[in-house]
Amino acid sequence: MSAPLLVELVCEELPPKALARLGAAFAQGIRDGLAKRGLLEEPSDALLFATPRRLAMGLRAVREASEPRALEVKLMPVSVGLDANGKPTPALEKKLQAQGLAGIDPSRFKRRVDGKAETLFVDTTTAPMPLAEALQGALDEAIAQLPIPKLMSYQLADGKTTVHFVRPAHALVALHGDTVVPVRALGLQSGRETRGHRFQGASRITLARADDYERALGEEGGVIASFARRRTAIQQQLDAAAKQHAGSLGPAGSYDALLDEVTALVEMPTVYAGAFETEFLSVPAECLTLTMRQNQKYFPLFDAAGKLTNRFLIVSNMKLADPVNIVQGNERVVRPRLADARFFFDTDRKTRLADRAPQLATIVYHNKLGTQLERVERMRRLASAIQAMLPRGALGKSYADRAALLAKADLVTLMVGEFPELQGIMGKYYAEADGEEPSVVRAIEQHYWPRFAGDELPVGDVSIALALADKLESLVGLFGIGQVPTGDKDPFGLRRAALGVLRILSEKPEAKDLDLGALLQEAFAGFPAGKLAAETVAQVHAFMLDRLRSMLRDKGYDANEVEAVLAGNPTRVKQVWDRIEAVKAFRALPDAEALAAANKRIQNILRKSEGYGAVDFALLQLPEEKKLRATLTDVASRADDLFAKNDFTGTLTALAAIRADVDAFFDKVLVNAEDPKLRAARLGLLSDLGGVMNKVADISKLSA
Repeated sequence: MSAPLLVELVCEELPPKALARLGAAFAQGIRDGLAKRGLLEEPSDALLFATPRRLAMGLRAVREASEPRALEVKLMPVSVGLDANGKPTPALEKKLQAQGLAGIDPSRFKRRVDGKAETLFVDTTTAPMPLAEALQGALDEAIAQLPIPKLMSYQLADGKTTVHFVRPAHALVALHGDTVVPVRALGLQSGRETRGHRFQGASRITLARADDYERALGEEGGVIASFARRRTAIQQQLDAAAKQHAGSLGPAGSYDALLDEVTALVEMPTVYAGAFETEFLSVPAECLTLTMRQNQKYFPLFDAAGKLTNRFLIVSNMKLADPVNIVQGNERVVRPRLADARFFFDTDRKTRLADRAPQLATIVYHNKLGTQLERVERMRRLASAIQAMLPRGALGKSYADRAALLAKADLVTLMVGEFPELQGIMGKYYAEADGEEPSVVRAIEQHYWPRFAGDELPVGDVSIALALADKLESLVGLFGIGQVPTGDKDPFGLRRAALGVLRILSEKPEAKDLDLGALLQEAFAGFPAGKLAAETVAQVHAFMLDRLRSMLRDKGYDANEVEAVLAGNPTRVKQVWDRIEAVKAFRALPDAEALAAANKRIQNILRKSEGYGAVDFALLQLPEEKKLRATLTDVASRADDLFAKNDFTGTLTALAAIRADVDAFFDKVLVNAEDPKLRAARLGLLSDLGGVMNKVADISKLSA
């Protein structure tokens, strides 16, 4: 018989930023453990419950015991398991006993070659596994595999037993239908009693049935058990409160992390509105928003134009008829935080940003690469060089040098010292207050862009030059001293920096003609001779092409198309996107597959030729080779014209005219002729043919 199952661990307050992951892992771990033991009536997802004081899960249909299953058991090689008389050896008898098959009739053994040896197998039937045994195993496995950020150690009531878990656990519930499943975990014996809201619900709730859990906790305990439903309830209350005060919560996605965190902090959420003095709005909105969201877990409100107002929303764990004390208490708490932000801002503005730059000499960037001031000097040189490469680089004054000088100066300000997330943003405000040129002000903020996938790109030559300089200096410098990302470890954010460079070179029209290889060489030249490994530029280029490979695959391009375009280690990133579109169009041509196969054959022949000396095409006398050379001359001329105009699709399409002559050549002509001069002429013809074919991409990669 099957029935709903509930498993719950009641704990002290769990770490909020980890709660969603812990809840999901707990539920999935138990579900998978029961599934592999054959206890699930039918495939189904687990019900997820997670609050600040509990991890819980439910399943709608779980068996009382697993059903017997036919099973073939692999024993051991025949040579080891049977003696000369065909009787079981002591080794086999020991194996049978361990498998619960002691005394089995040897006539039931089956022989089958497995790998290189003849092996013994036997058919058996597994015994039913009771739910208590299966759940105990699944629960133990789930707890052991939880992604716990930091373990705590605590003693049980006996004063002797030490338990290691994310937080001390106080109760364990395990119900199958209306029956308690006897299991143990973390020194606790299972029962049917759970705990309600700490202040506004029944302290202890006896559950009659597993499927009564959510209702009982909500009605009697004052707890919304489901993390997802609680998050939705908070979002709905926030939206309603924002609308009531004619405001908004800010751009979509800007507060998602905070919403997850407050969902993990409350069990029965209620939203209230608070306010602060309008005089604090003289401080940049980013500072106030960050301190409210990060330190106080408040949701600041913005007006219709997106400007910060003096109102904020509080997500409380208390539902009161008169919340005045909660609101006033939170208003009292937020004022000192806002006052600190105003103090930092006012104090920082007393010193010009340019005067702060020398202080960067006191901050070590990396012990092998020097201080932040040394890094700034490298960025100044590189940013100026990059701006000169941009279309408007020769026009007017270059402000990239000034922007690079000031770009990191806000690192020594009080505000950025308190809120590192504001670097660049505060530099923009301070530079603007100092009267710096607008393009410099903009570049100081935007040189960190893009900060994440889908983020905005820098605007204008100065911003583009500085953003590229910042990222390229990091990539080349850190790769050059061996700080290469490995696995999932990337402490310096070099993958993000590489993707930022690639996006700028791909998407900004001003940067479409920049050569990645030249940029990397320029960055490398900014370091003292011998400081970086000699192969650094090649290493960074390969790393960035690998990131570009992922970008192309994410956009839906076929792996063969991607490899065809990247085979030549291209350095013009914008052209890569144009070329892969051309390759995609070429593959749709009727002649594409044959031409790709021919190109692959050509490359194999040339690779094995190991050089062929001087070429005299006058020696080509067979009709097929003469015809191929004449057609190739015509196609090459048209392809060169189209290629010079960056018409990559036209360049590849022109190849269709050569397909018949290529087929005829390979049908009738022996490339490796005995006469070395004739062989050299034919190999030279194939080399020229391959050069035309691979002008846009290595189309041999398209041949499966």
